[in-house]
Amino acid sequence: MTKVHPNSSASASGFDKQQSAVLTVWNKSLLFNCTGFTVFDARGNLVFRVDNYVSGNKDEIVLMDAAGKPLLTIRRKRLSLVADTWLVYDGETMANPRFSVKKRQGSLSNSKSLAQVSPGSGGNQVQGNTGRGSGKSNTDDNNNINNKKFFFYEIEGSYAQRCCAIYDNKRSCVAEIRPKEAIGGVAFGVDVFRLIVQPELDPSVAMALVIILDQMFSSKRFSGF
Repeated sequence: MTKVHPNSSASASGFDKQQSAVLTVWNKSLLFNCTGFTVFDARGNLVFRVDNYVSGNKDEIVLMDAAGKPLLTIRRKRLSLVADTWLVYDGETMANPRFSVKKRQGSLSNSKSLAQVSPGSGGNQVQGNTGRGSGKSNTDDNNNINNKKFFFYEIEGSYAQRCCAIYDNKRSCVAEIRPKEAIGGVAFGVDVFRLIVQPELDPSVAMALVIILDQMFSSKRFSGF
């Protein structure tokens, strides 16, 4: 396989606040007997990792920085009558989720829609506190939180083809998932792909959404991820 390993570790907080972050996502853990993700920046430095032991809890996933510090915890809430919901928490906390994600079911208004991201009880700042993002107040949006149609982001496209876009509620594209370009005529397949994140969105949040999409749509989910 063409090299996708990191050169060294880098802090997840070191992203340029004014430029898009171009990440390479590898659907593989670097640890033995684990499933997960390994994420590199444009310089080949490790920035995010997910290491889930095969025998571990399949409904809880922790997104870590390169040093293993928990950034976000994703917990799947299984519902019997409607689509499952994924709740995302800061660090390893278990109260007041930052946001929730629901899989769209048979949307007639937007057939390309895969999922919607809504505010959680922990506040309405999905972007995060890394310094990226506009930093503006969401006061106007607060008035809409109780509206059932309100959402922060909508994800459209095809995760199976690694071709997705994440739009904010003003229809601005804040992140994209794209196939990674072949190198020397060698294709990477669907396990290695690009994640391009605009300054308006915290890259850790974008990566959490990738993990949830993988839970929703990947054929590998039945093996524990």
